[in-house]
Amino acid sequence: MKKASRELQIKDFRLIDAIHETGQLALAAEQLSISQPAASRMLAGIERVVGGTVFDRHPKGMTPTNVGLTLIRNGSNLLNGLDQTLMEIRSLSEGLAGTARVGSITDGAVAFVVPAIQQLKKTATGADIHVDVAPSDQLVEGLFRGEYDFVLSRIPPGYDKHNLDVRRGRHEDICFLMRAGHPLAHQVSASLASLASFEWITQAPHTPLRQAVEGVFASSGVALPRDIVNTTSMLMMIAYLASSDAIAPIPRQVAALLASDNHSAELVAVNPDEKITVSPYFLVSHKATTISAIAIRLRELIFSAMNHPGGLTSGTP
Repeated sequence: MKKASRELQIKDFRLIDAIHETGQLALAAEQLSISQPAASRMLAGIERVVGGTVFDRHPKGMTPTNVGLTLIRNGSNLLNGLDQTLMEIRSLSEGLAGTARVGSITDGAVAFVVPAIQQLKKTATGADIHVDVAPSDQLVEGLFRGEYDFVLSRIPPGYDKHNLDVRRGRHEDICFLMRAGHPLAHQVSASLASLASFEWITQAPHTPLRQAVEGVFASSGVALPRDIVNTTSMLMMIAYLASSDAIAPIPRQVAALLASDNHSAELVAVNPDEKITVSPYFLVSHKATTISAIAIRLRELIFSAMNHPGGLTSGTP
């Protein structure tokens, strides 16, 4: 038996499987795209290696012997495992499987990462995708540590941009989120003064969103509310808004998701009467990092969406 394991080849098991499936040597040879004499010689060689008859010949076809049944059972496991391995290798090379590690600020995750993953999953069902949502400083630090294949973030001071591949940026347009029963909820837009008269729950003072909001209020001569709760947790913000008259400055893409009928009709978005725009964020990769084919596909889908305001198209790779 040791001799058989050394000398039997994959093509031998494929022939055995084809004969068992078709019941005819000629049909098996046709299935494997070889001549019938070649198939006959291969079968004779197999029987010499195993030291016994593999198939009994009958006028109506061929049936496996006990030796043949053993070869068929074990060969099936071998061939299935090999086919699965080859399929996985092809999937990896074609970007249909593998791992992608993405970091994004909230707006980028909602506007671009989520729809890109959904588009990718239409063909790459075996993809293993990890997404972290965090502030830009954490994302870029993680990118330099090799924790992410790419990130959607701003680039904080102190990082060498020569080591980064930085692609097209997008601005965040800010509106205010509040519960549906809020005193301002019936308005399409509200003055800065009226918005400042309520408690806020928002990001910390050093964040780009907070700085953009404070800049517009300061330039308009409107003081910020004294009562502000600072948090980085979206869940904390939603819970606080739902149970109070607090309001939250938030990127419009995120507000549209949270205030939609599909998610929470209890929240509504109101525009400030002065436009508030946050500094742009970018699609950023580290030049020294080699990323998987699946990560490349996901990055290109996101990049395509960032360059087409209408979003992803069916023609996107």
